[in-house]
Amino acid sequence: MSAQGDGGNPGSAAATADWLDAVLAGDARDLASDYIADDGFTARVMTSLPAPIVAPAWRKPAVAALWGVAVVGLAFALPGAAVDVARETFKLFSAKPFALSEIAALLAVAGLGTWSTAYYAWKRA
Repeated sequence: MSAQGDGGNPGSAAATADWLDAVLAGDARDLASDYIADDGFTARVMTSLPAPIVAPAWRKPAVAALWGVAVVGLAFALPGAAVDVARETFKLFSAKPFALSEIAALLAVAGLGTWSTAYYAWKRA
C-alpha cells in the first residue's frame, strides 16, 4: 500500500473520490465569479421558512410495534391459508378429470405467455 493509503492506486475508490473532488473544486472556482448578488434575499427567505415538523419521539417505536404485530399475525395466518389453498386446489383437480388435450392446451398457453414476456423483456433491453 502506498503512503497515501489507497490513493496511490489509480483504480481505487480513494483515488476516484480525490479525482472527483478535484473536478468539483475546479468547477466551483470557475463559477465563483458567476455569483448573483441578491441583497440578502435568499437569507431572508430561509430564515422566514417555518421550522420542519418533527415527529413525536413515541412514533417510531409505535410504528415498529405495529409492523411487528402485523408480521406475527401474518406468520400465524399464512400456514393455515397455504393449507386451505392446497386443499381447495386438490379438490378442484381431483373432482374433474382432465383430458390430455386440455393439459396440452394449458401448457401451450402458459408457454406462450412465458416466452412472449421474455421476448418483450429482451427486446426492451
